[in-house]
Amino acid sequence: MIEINPEFCKGCYICIEICPKSVYAISEKSNKKNINLPAPLNEKDCIKCHLCELECPDQAIYVEDKND
Repeated sequence: MIEINPEFCKGCYICIEICPKSVYAISEKSNKKNINLPAPLNEKDCIKCHLCELECPDQAIYVEDKND
């Protein structure tokens, strides 16, 4: 599961640019700052590399690792 905190996101879209699997896209949903948020629209393609989480300057992304 990928969570994006709308309160922290400033819309830099680094997550969109850095994701090797193109998991993110700009959504129609906006936050209180009127910024269209990135959304994990292709979450099934996520390989849990955590690059988005590590590179987010506002720590707005959390990628959950499920241990099956």
